[in-house]
Amino acid sequence: MYKWLDERLDLSGLYQKVLRKAFPVHHSFFLGEITLFAFIVLVLTGIFLTLNYEPSIREVKLPDGRTVPAAYGSVLYIDSLPFGAVIRSLHHWSAHVMIAAAFLHMLRILLSGAYKKPRELNYLVGLALLGLSVVTAFTGYALPYDNYAVTATRIGYGIATSIPWIGEGLAQIMFGGEFPGSEKSIPRLYSLHVLWLPLALMALIGLHLLVMMKQKHTQPRYAERVAPGKILGVPMYPQQMVMMGILFALYVGLMTIIAGAFLAHPIEAFGPPTPNTPAVKPDWYFLWIYGILQIIPSSWEFHLFGATIGPEFIGGAIVPGLLGLVGLLLPFVDTRKDKMRYLELPSEHPVRTSVILALLVFFLMSTLAGYKIDFQQQGSLLGNNAVLWTLVLGGPLLTFFLSYTLMRIFYGKKEERAL
Repeated sequence: MYKWLDERLDLSGLYQKVLRKAFPVHHSFFLGEITLFAFIVLVLTGIFLTLNYEPSIREVKLPDGRTVPAAYGSVLYIDSLPFGAVIRSLHHWSAHVMIAAAFLHMLRILLSGAYKKPRELNYLVGLALLGLSVVTAFTGYALPYDNYAVTATRIGYGIATSIPWIGEGLAQIMFGGEFPGSEKSIPRLYSLHVLWLPLALMALIGLHLLVMMKQKHTQPRYAERVAPGKILGVPMYPQQMVMMGILFALYVGLMTIIAGAFLAHPIEAFGPPTPNTPAVKPDWYFLWIYGILQIIPSSWEFHLFGATIGPEFIGGAIVPGLLGLVGLLLPFVDTRKDKMRYLELPSEHPVRTSVILALLVFFLMSTLAGYKIDFQQQGSLLGNNAVLWTLVLGGPLLTFFLSYTLMRIFYGKKEERAL
């Protein structure tokens, strides 16, 4: 059979060209694979959830006599199935892992300069994957349709409608109308979450892997000393695939234990949507935006060409948009003439490394600002707007100068090749 297929499909050529490609062995390189594993688990658990979920807000009657939205009732039904709550939790926590692993993977790329020639395209694809993963997670926010989910999604709806000139149209496309209230909102978010966005993610993942296979992986710095000018690593088959298989099994096992021990989002604790808005905060990957919205004064509002520029647009769209724009332009600003084969050490580029560390502190301080109301209730100094603004703006500046100074002291004044 193999000979028959080989004569027609050239399997031996495929084996030599693809399966014998060398993969460098480095612990940080597994972050991309963990992102892929999380996506696979999300798809598999999502299939189970899709088969038992009803994307509708029509009223249904539960066995106990309560009348609730169908979406809320279907999640209760999922939780009542054998291992249903565990599978839903596995889906929930895998979404967190996928975003966290993708973020750390991108952080490694930035610190090591792996976005430079000839990998600019794949860097942009990876950046799009990270952004699309966050958007996909957001579209799943409202699907349980409990009081928490509706309140948290309303924040995103408010940001979308605050965008001048196109906000209403964008909200109409994404939410199908006013949220909450429109009967089209849940079906629209459901179709985006389970079909269109996963298809886009699959296409980008495929493109990302294809370009990586074509261009070959960046080499760890030690490879330059051990085998200069050569590709150092293990072949994709069987060594790399065996390691990936073991890692995938460990991932599924560990995440299943976590999902069983920490059941995610107990919707009965929040109940179906009510006019009373509960005090909620978004998940950690949105909390920094929420924090910025908390500290921007309501007086920051002006009119431009008939449109209103308000705090929601500034904190929820302009700030993330500017950071995204910087990320898009980075490989075309921090460039090199020759092709990059070996990862750069962060200490060799103190300015770039210091900027990245400053951005991390900005994210952390903005996340801290998301707890402003809690701090105020506790009477803490951190509930003061001026203190939080000092941390959000002053913290990154102090981090930059401290990091840059320390690297110059400990690693010497080496001439920088880039930023």
